[in-house]
Amino acid sequence: GGELLNTVQRADALVHVVRAFEDPAVPVHSQAPSPDAAARNMEAELALEDLSILERRLERMETLSKGAKAAERQAMDQERELLQRVREGLEQGLPARQQAFQSHERKTMSNYQLLTAKPLLVVLNVGEDQTGEPAEGLVEELRDGDGRVATLCGKLEAELAQLSPEEEREFREAMGAEEIGRAEVIRASHELLGQVLFYTFVSREVRAWSVGRDTPASQAAGVIHSDMERGFIRAEVVAFADLDACGSLAEARQRGLLRLEGKSYPVQDGDVITFLFNV
Repeated sequence: GGELLNTVQRADALVHVVRAFEDPAVPVHSQAPSPDAAARNMEAELALEDLSILERRLERMETLSKGAKAAERQAMDQERELLQRVREGLEQGLPARQQAFQSHERKTMSNYQLLTAKPLLVVLNVGEDQTGEPAEGLVEELRDGDGRVATLCGKLEAELAQLSPEEEREFREAMGAEEIGRAEVIRASHELLGQVLFYTFVSREVRAWSVGRDTPASQAAGVIHSDMERGFIRAEVVAFADLDACGSLAEARQRGLLRLEGKSYPVQDGDVITFLFNV
């Protein structure tokens, strides 16, 4: 309905779950013969919605331009040419995210919230016997644009959700599935949105924080609390892999793996940070 469409148009990215398993007990609702075809069908539906948006705007502009002043008419003509170019691309099967725009054109197009302009994550719902298989070879056209592909076994994830964290970890290790599923989807989502995760801990509490890639350390501190950004002094940083190998911050410091960084340091994915500040 309209409410759902408005919600989707406001989203930063789109996620499409594609069936990639065979099970006679689960009926196939789509006529698409493969995950690739299912993804293409979905993209075609999004393109049709975008074309409808552009057509309505072009018709509206045709009416408005008749009574517009010269300067307004010139701006409308430029916008009309842009929309017609995007429309032609969509009609040729090129989603808006893969079309080339100048900076001012991208700003204009952002007002339309086109669905095919949004980053796209395709989640392949595979069978339990496919959990160790990569997504390579499937939905390859996404890899040429602003898109990602992740693999997840919905049936397995539903079963794992009923287990304790310890039981889930042991089960994943036994299945050889510790690197796929929810973790892969989360990682792909962050990459798609240009975000990284950094970690902080106080006493025994560990928290993960999401920021844009290359966010300065002082701004990352502000995500936790504005006082930390305002009174930022420095950041003690160690990569999670190094901390995991050392076992403690003290050992990481002794090995020279704990670094002191200033406010302009670009936060990296997996950083473990202690912010020092004074207000």
